[in-house]
Amino acid sequence: MKQLSASEHSLVEPIDQAAMLAAVERWCAINSGTRNLGGLARQANELAQAFAALPGDVEMHDPAAVTAVDADGSEVELPHGMHLVVSVRPEARRRFLLTGHMDTVFPADHPFQSATWLDDDTLNAPGAADMKGGLAVILHALIAFEASPEAAKVGYDVMINADEETGSLSSAPLIAELAREKFAALTYEPSALPDGTLAHARGGSGNYSIVVTGRSAHAGRNPQDGRNAIVAAAEIAVVLKALSHDDLAVNPAKIEGGSANNVVPDHAVLRFNIRPKTTEAAAEFEKALAYLLSDIAERHDVAIHRHGGITRPPKPVDARAQKLFDLVADTSEALGRKLGWQASGGVCDGNNIAAAGVPVVDTMGVRGGSIHSADEFMIASSLSERAALSAVVLHRLATGETL
Repeated sequence: MKQLSASEHSLVEPIDQAAMLAAVERWCAINSGTRNLGGLARQANELAQAFAALPGDVEMHDPAAVTAVDADGSEVELPHGMHLVVSVRPEARRRFLLTGHMDTVFPADHPFQSATWLDDDTLNAPGAADMKGGLAVILHALIAFEASPEAAKVGYDVMINADEETGSLSSAPLIAELAREKFAALTYEPSALPDGTLAHARGGSGNYSIVVTGRSAHAGRNPQDGRNAIVAAAEIAVVLKALSHDDLAVNPAKIEGGSANNVVPDHAVLRFNIRPKTTEAAAEFEKALAYLLSDIAERHDVAIHRHGGITRPPKPVDARAQKLFDLVADTSEALGRKLGWQASGGVCDGNNIAAAGVPVVDTMGVRGGSIHSADEFMIASSLSERAALSAVVLHRLATGETL
C-alpha cells in the first residue's frame, strides 16, 4: 500500500462535509424523475451553478432524438432533459472523464418525495445514493484536486446526464464523444454494497420491441384467411427464452395486441430484455434473433419490425482497467478503508465508457443501499470519505500513475 503523501493529506483536509450534505439535501428535495422535464431543468440549473466553482466551461447539451414503440406499433419520440458538461483544460494531453446522472427513478407523482434521517449517519431520501450524493462527491473531489499544483498538468470533462435511469439513450452519443481518447474515467454510481465494495465486471443490457403485423379475419367464419400476430409473437417469446444460457439471460416481458375474442388478431408487440455477460454472447444473440424473426415471418406469413437493441455493451475488466481498480483500492486503504470488488449484473454508463476502450471504475459514489426503492439510503459520512478517495486518485493519476 502506498501511504498518503504530505501533499495528499493537504488535499483532503479542507473537504467540507457539511457543505456536501447541505447540497445533497437540497438536491434530493427536487424531483428529477427521468420524465419530469421541469424537475430536471431545475436540477440542471442548480448543478450548473454549483459546478461553476470549477475552472472550466459549463454547458448544457441537447438530448439526442430517441423513439419508442407505442402499443399500436407506431414509433413515438420520447422527450428528455438536457445534459450538463463541464470542460476543464481541454488542451491538456492527459485528460479524464467523470460522469454522473441527475435523474432518478421516482416520477413526480411517486409517494417517495421527502427525506428522513434514520439515524445520525443514515439519510433516507429519493436519489440520495443514486446518485445525488455521487454528484456532490464529484464536485468536492474536483474542488479539492484543483488545490494541487499537479492539477494544472491534466484536464477533464464532467458529464451529468438526464436519462441514465432509462438507459442513457439520449446521452449515449455524448458519452461516446467525451470518452474518446480519455486516459481514465470515474463514474459515481453508489458502491455495490454499503461497506464500499466496488462493482467490477458488468454484463450488458438490451431492450427490444418486436412489432408483428398479421391479417384479421373472423374467428368462426374464415379463420384460415387470418394471420395471427399474437401466436407469432408468442412463438418468438418461447424461442427467445430458450436461447438463455450461462452467458445470456433473455426475459420476454410483455405481449400487447389483439382485440375481440372472435377476431383473429392482426397486431402484436412483444417486448423483451437481454443481459449478455460477454461481447461474444451479445453478437451470437443478434445473429440468432435475425434468423428467428426471418423464420417466423415466413412460416406465419406475417410482417415483423424490430425496434431497439443492445444499449449497454458488456463491460469486461481488462489489464488497464484492473490497474485502475488496484489504484482505487490502494488509495482507499491508505485513507483508512479497505475496498474489494465483485461482478455485477447491473448496468450503467460505465458500460458505455468501457466500450470506448477507456479504463473505468463506475461505483465511486457514496456508500448506501436499497436504491430504486422508497428505502433508498445514503451513509452521510461517506460523502467526504469518497470525495477524499477521488481527489487522491486523481492526484495520483496526474502525477504520472500509469495504467
